[in-house]
Amino acid sequence: MPRPDITDRADLEPLLRRFYAAAFADPLIGPHFTEVARLDLETHLPHITDFWASALLRAGEYHRNALAPHLGLHGRRPLTAAHFGRWVQLWQAAVDGLYAGPTAERAKTQADRIARTMLRRTTDGDTEGTEGGFVPLAAVLLRS
Repeated sequence: MPRPDITDRADLEPLLRRFYAAAFADPLIGPHFTEVARLDLETHLPHITDFWASALLRAGEYHRNALAPHLGLHGRRPLTAAHFGRWVQLWQAAVDGLYAGPTAERAKTQADRIARTMLRRTTDGDTEGTEGGFVPLAAVLLRS
């Protein structure tokens, strides 16, 4: 059965819930969500949905600074290329598990760009020694 593409805001909630379930449970990045940020998903979900609706659907609903909380987290427990790589890995697996099409592909590409930008910005551009820190996508089992 073919998977649909992401077409509207309603498509984002199941994607985000799937992603965050995997991210919270992940041994590498989960503690950043559960222990450091102590993220309340129900409070956070409308904001992150606004972000992805703006990024993918040009909704113009996100008016926050996405970098600021990540800088705060990095200050409490450093974020590395491996963390951002796992984030990309889990995001791409969540997208592939639910959707297929041009917007789904853009969601994966955008996540990779965001991760690389966040990595550069949290490390003040000093990414020496971080090459290869991204986790290979083939290791993910969430695609089904």
